[in-house]
Amino acid sequence: MMAADTGVWLYAVTAGVEKVALGDLTGVAGVPPRSVADGELTAVVGDVPLSKFGEEALHRNFEDFDWLAEVARAHDGVIAALSAAGPVVPIRLATVYTDDDGVRLVLRERAAEFTRALEHVTGRTEWGVKVFLVAKAEPDPGEQSSGKAYLMRRKAALANREDGMRRAVGQANAVHAALSELATDARTHPPQSQALAGDDAQMVLNAAYLVDDGDTQRFADAVAACDDDNDAIRLELTGPWSPYSFSSVEET
Repeated sequence: MMAADTGVWLYAVTAGVEKVALGDLTGVAGVPPRSVADGELTAVVGDVPLSKFGEEALHRNFEDFDWLAEVARAHDGVIAALSAAGPVVPIRLATVYTDDDGVRLVLRERAAEFTRALEHVTGRTEWGVKVFLVAKAEPDPGEQSSGKAYLMRRKAALANREDGMRRAVGQANAVHAALSELATDARTHPPQSQALAGDDAQMVLNAAYLVDDGDTQRFADAVAACDDDNDAIRLELTGPWSPYSFSSVEET
């Protein structure tokens, strides 16, 4: 029986996990993960103090970005280790149950959903592609120009910028269509800000692709070719990632 002040943090669901797969992992709150099984499914969980990970505490702690980053790293670290050992359905950050019975219940009630999600990601890996606008150099409007000439140059610069963005979006859409043909599944996410992306250029596409493991090199080569063939955009391949974008089961 669990202590009343302890909750159960859910990392992922698998079709089975060996003890060796958990190894010497350290999860959220510095606690090693463990497994909870029901039928053919296994949940990987960890015990967390409700004083820090209960509903009210999480709302408060989510305002602390350093705390949040540390927790996210621990959560992702466990899922990445599990993904390296076999197919998993990653669960979103901060899914906490009161006890193991609550975890077993969700495994039982949503067994068909988890099974479909596991089948979808088996033998496949998520890869990300970020597409950035290549900004063209603009002529200096000239501080000494006459008012009319200055305004005309500013208007031309704005038109060039708008044209460049249209071309970039068109090329990005074509790239996404082409890469989607090489993947089993594809998703688009909202473009990241420059600060979050760590890039001074404007992001015009933030996409994820679920790729058969046997097609990884072909997909990477296609990304490189798209980068070479499109002058208005620049591509960045990221991954491999745990299949967050393609695990359709959301816990409540």
